Amino acid sequence: MKLATVVGQVVSTVKDTGLDNLSLLVLRDTGPGAATDAPTFVGVDLVGAGDGDVVLVATGGAARVCTQTAATPTDCAVVAIVDSVVHQGTVSYSTV
Repeated sequence: MKLATVVGQVVSTVKDTGLDNLSLLVLRDTGPGAATDAPTFVGVDLVGAGDGDVVLVATGGAARVCTQTAATPTDCAVVAIVDSVVHQGTVSYSTV
C-alpha cells in the first residue's frame, strides 16, 4: 500500500460492469520521499474520497480483492482516507 493525494476525477459513462457505482480518481504519490511532481495514476474509489484528500491505496492483486468482483480489471483502489501520518516520530500530515 502507499499514500497518495486525490488531484482529480475521471468521468466515464461506459465502463466494465464491475466498476458500476464506483468513482475513478486521479491520484499522485505523496508518501515519504515522493517527488512533488510525481506522475499521476488512476484508482477506483471505495471510500468516498474527494479532491485534496490524502488516501491509502492498495495496488495489484490486493486492489482487485476490494472491488465488487474479482474479475473486475483493477490494479489500484483507494481503501482509506488518511487522518494523520507520523513518519520517523514526526507528524508529517494531519487533518486536525
